[in-house]
Amino acid sequence: MMMRRVAASLVPPWLEPLLSTHFFAACPLHPDAPRSESNMFCLDCGASASSFCFYCRSDRHSAHRVIQIRRSSYHDVVRVAEIQKVLEISGVQTYVINSARVLFLNERPQPRGTGRGGASASAAAAGPPSSSSPHTCEICARSLLDPFRFCSLGCKLAGIKRNGDATFVLHPGDEDASGGGESSSTAAVEESKSGRRGRLGGGSREGVGHDARAPARPPPLPNSRRRKGIPHRAPFAS
Repeated sequence: MMMRRVAASLVPPWLEPLLSTHFFAACPLHPDAPRSESNMFCLDCGASASSFCFYCRSDRHSAHRVIQIRRSSYHDVVRVAEIQKVLEISGVQTYVINSARVLFLNERPQPRGTGRGGASASAAAAGPPSSSSPHTCEICARSLLDPFRFCSLGCKLAGIKRNGDATFVLHPGDEDASGGGESSSTAAVEESKSGRRGRLGGGSREGVGHDARAPARPPPLPNSRRRKGIPHRAPFAS
């Protein structure tokens, strides 16, 4: 009971309805419209919220906070640029899909041969030694690309209910900061990646262009040594 009260103070009321909603079915009100797939969700309609289409948004939710759900490999994702304005997403693994950074709503099915929880499950989720990752989700043990705690919003919710050591609720200053960029944990991972590339010689493009050890170009030849005019062949001797 105590765990539920702690979770309620750390989780917005619309999150669990969002995670349990089915998306991308044809809208019953606009079945013949070209954009009739139900891929929208309203954050202001409370527990009664359900997915709806583009036309329903204009008709019923024009003044509400609405986010759009997208699909990646048959799994629901949301863009970081949208969700970080209303949700604290630190600790959740993000991915770049179609040039946009996204995160998954729920846990995905594990590859065959992996388990859940415990050290053995984490080792199994990491895959073969040649491609293993030291980072795994704390809830489902899925292998992660970067040092995050969770693979999805659903797993972070489960972690909050279990331990109460994370939050989805934005503080007053966090919402303003999230409007200009990614979350602090995502920025830290990107900075870590940049540092690794620098140590491996990848470096930034600007750093390569201004290398002090690069040999200097020879100065251009003076104008006096340049050939002038058009050369003419000497006449044959008679």
